[in-house]
Amino acid sequence: MFGQEGESAAEQYLRRKGYRILARNLRSSVGELDLVAEEGQVLVFVEVKARRTDAFGGAIYAVHQRKQEKVIQLAAQYLARHHIKDRLCRFDVVLLQGDETAPTQVEHIQNAFEVSGDDLRW
Repeated sequence: MFGQEGESAAEQYLRRKGYRILARNLRSSVGELDLVAEEGQVLVFVEVKARRTDAFGGAIYAVHQRKQEKVIQLAAQYLARHHIKDRLCRFDVVLLQGDETAPTQVEHIQNAFEVSGDDLRW
């Protein structure tokens, strides 16, 4: 389960939890936002990581500082492009483990990383 399959599984998982998916696979010169969703009044930027096994610490170790900075930059672009100001935002990570057919384990980390007000300008 990689790429599109992982993102589809994460999207279905979040929909079951009551999230409203606003966008998927938004690309820019900086990179790609996997999912943009709403949970109530909160705008949620979701990074999806899928792995076959938990070798090397599993998927959470793929969301390192450099990746977080890139997701923050992509979120700022999204907010600017959509003229969104003064909205509560959060960064989540959905970790999927399993094979190509179905995840055997799903972990949803809300507020996976913090962003200071100075880092997210829009």
